[in-house]
Amino acid sequence: MFKVITAAIGIVLLASAAQADSALKRLDTGDEGRGYEAVGRLDIGGRGFCTGTLIAPDRVLTAAHCLYDRSTGQRIDPAEIEFLAGWRNGRASAQRRIRRAVAHPDYVFQAAVSADRVRNDVALLELFHPIRNTRVTPLATDDRPRKGQEIGVVSYGRDRAEAPALQEVCNVMARQQGVLVMSCDVDYGSSGAPVLSFASGQVRVVSVVSAMAEVEGRKVSLGTQLQQPLQVLTRALADGQGYFQPPAPSMAIAGERRDTGAKFARP
Repeated sequence: MFKVITAAIGIVLLASAAQADSALKRLDTGDEGRGYEAVGRLDIGGRGFCTGTLIAPDRVLTAAHCLYDRSTGQRIDPAEIEFLAGWRNGRASAQRRIRRAVAHPDYVFQAAVSADRVRNDVALLELFHPIRNTRVTPLATDDRPRKGQEIGVVSYGRDRAEAPALQEVCNVMARQQGVLVMSCDVDYGSSGAPVLSFASGQVRVVSVVSAMAEVEGRKVSLGTQLQQPLQVLTRALADGQGYFQPPAPSMAIAGERRDTGAKFARP
């Protein structure tokens, strides 16, 4: 449970109940998924997968915790991550390896779930080769949505690993301490999925799915900040950060046996 916001959201839930969420719709065909090909599955070295979104020809947006090995807490070599744009039923519209990756500098993987952890749970990945494919158009980003605004989510998940699913209508239930509390239906594998605004008929990414939570017995999803952290991450890539640093080798010292654990440099 996301305790930071639990006590403050009960009234908001009642106010949001009248805005009906749409059901998840699996995007099994090219026609159904048209316009969402920029959303893809991030396969992470055989450890699992997250969801990512192409926001520039060589940039993929996702959650920072997707860059860490859950069992060891260590950073994963970006070269072990592959982006499968528009992945559905064994085929991708484009497939690329990751060259480097930066997580928000204030994100702490080992920290307990809190507002600080969630609002900074965002990462930017650089592809080895840009995707210049007329079927895959990067999605633009925009400011955080307001409380009560209708949004949508396209994501992969535990029971929908082979095709994405669209929830076209869910709602922003609250904005607290830089965190979006949303009624959107997410599951394991949805981490990093784009939260979408459809205002003015344009699809724009306004947040990234970070976690699931329960408030007053109701399942909710939590989203990150985006615009300011995205500026930080863009500058980090421009400064040459994000390359994987292999662990330092063990060093034997006369009369002493010492093992050096794996260390991963933070971007």
